[in-house]
Amino acid sequence: MPTLVNAETGERDALLSFLAAQRGGLRRAVLGLTEEQAAARPSASALSLAELVKHAAVCEREWIVGILLGREEGRRDYRENSFALAEGETLAGWLERYEEVAAETERIIGELPDLEVDAPLPEAPWFPAGSRRTARWVLLHLIEEAARHAGHADIIRESLDGRTAFDLVRDELAQAR
Repeated sequence: MPTLVNAETGERDALLSFLAAQRGGLRRAVLGLTEEQAAARPSASALSLAELVKHAAVCEREWIVGILLGREEGRRDYRENSFALAEGETLAGWLERYEEVAAETERIIGELPDLEVDAPLPEAPWFPAGSRRTARWVLLHLIEEAARHAGHADIIRESLDGRTAFDLVRDELAQAR
């Protein structure tokens, strides 16, 4: 986590660091798995680890590009299933895409004048009509969502092969050496 010395960037850097840490938890949950293992559903969950990675990438991009920036190319149709892998989609492809989304998020947030920039929420049954959210709120929401999905991924991974988040952190550190 960066040292928070600059009042202008301190909060922004801290929020981006927390988001990166939660993304890391989700990525670690798939460490060393084959495509087949990542697509498996070994627990009571109807989701696989690959599907959780896809969902996290799709939703982060939607919140940053589609909602915060208001760009149509970032929006998704809520009727489509952002969890399901389409024909030909792979864990490797979605991990790469998740990295691209993370870099895009960090660039966009870094270019904002401040975290008070706000945007209207799309029409959806779960948002009150006319609602707006700040970039700060969006980042906090993304941290919450990534943490929720990383915890879900921990359970699926442990159901798959007994490996826990602590085991995977140790493996990741060993690989980095």
